[in-house]
Amino acid sequence: MEVRTYRASTMHEALRLVRRELGPDAAVLHTREIRARRLLGWMSGSAQIEVTASLDVNVPSRLPPPGRRRFSDTLGQGPPPGPATSGGVDHPPCPQANLPESVQSQLTELQSMLKDLSERSLRGRQHDLPEELFRLFTELLDVEVPEELARELVERVQTDVPNVELADPLLVKARIVSMIEEGIRVAGPITVSPGSQRLVALVGPTGVGKTTTIAKLAANYRLKEKRRVGLITVDTYRIAAVEQLRTYADIIDLPMQVVSTPREMRAAVDQMAELELILMDTAGRSPKDEVRIQELKTFLGEAAADEVHLVLSSIAGSRALEQTARRFADVGTTALVLTKLDEAGSLGNVLPVLRSSRLPLSYLTNGQNVPDDIEIADPDRLARVVLGLDPVAKR
Repeated sequence: MEVRTYRASTMHEALRLVRRELGPDAAVLHTREIRARRLLGWMSGSAQIEVTASLDVNVPSRLPPPGRRRFSDTLGQGPPPGPATSGGVDHPPCPQANLPESVQSQLTELQSMLKDLSERSLRGRQHDLPEELFRLFTELLDVEVPEELARELVERVQTDVPNVELADPLLVKARIVSMIEEGIRVAGPITVSPGSQRLVALVGPTGVGKTTTIAKLAANYRLKEKRRVGLITVDTYRIAAVEQLRTYADIIDLPMQVVSTPREMRAAVDQMAELELILMDTAGRSPKDEVRIQELKTFLGEAAADEVHLVLSSIAGSRALEQTARRFADVGTTALVLTKLDEAGSLGNVLPVLRSSRLPLSYLTNGQNVPDDIEIADPDRLARVVLGLDPVAKR
């Protein structure tokens, strides 16, 4: 008997591996949670789900038949109970009866676990999915759209799109693009008006690309828009940060002030009173560091920032993005900037934070080139990039 073992970060992913390699007739024989050992066994690594499966064991498949699939079955729920039969009729023995007792026990445990997972995920609702929508659901998962959101989108398509249009993948994709677009608010570019001053601060965790984004904005407004632009940095924690920004300031020919205290912040803003746009670079703060977050809030208060753009890296996980947005809300964030789109394998992970934070999206960056590799956020384009219909970088 050929038995194969698969490991993945979630049960859903592990079962998808089984389906892909062994087909819908595969039997799951065993499942367990394992943890990788690191640092010579002193620390545990991340948890994984291990599933053992085989094609040689005759166990009824929990996967739906071709053509139409139950939405609940796609998440691992067992088949519906068969029709009731009249008394006196002998039923054929269940194939599980021929398995060893230990295997039967494991199968029973697995079925119970999968049923519970499905019930919690679907909240007790049952849906039928035609093949084309099931395929769309898996495509959304492949681009890292969280499962709950992917399910919501597919269910809306099933409800809103006439059955005759479901067979046309282009129409279905267009509908999904429209739904994703509806959930993306945009702020537009930073507006600079003659005769007035705008102070815009960029905040966020360490390593998300704040300084490079500042340089791109400064170069575009100074060289293309011909605005009077100045730079302020309070990122004195990293030795290279000040020098990096100063290099950009020298190349673009911009005034720059380095600030380390709130009093210095007031003086720096006063010295730039004649400028139309002041861009403020800040030190990266951990979302868990309450002291540093409050310190940042003090600096922004002294600067009387008109806009506070939270810079987030698109390669971060969906949950981390949402947690970061919640913590930085304390400093008065007004917009979002998504960076490193060129480094992300897929972008479905950014959709939940765009919805939950309620912050409009201002800019997207997709590389390190200054002043290029930055664009004003557009809902339709981002939705198409998420689904892989547009390239990350504009042609």
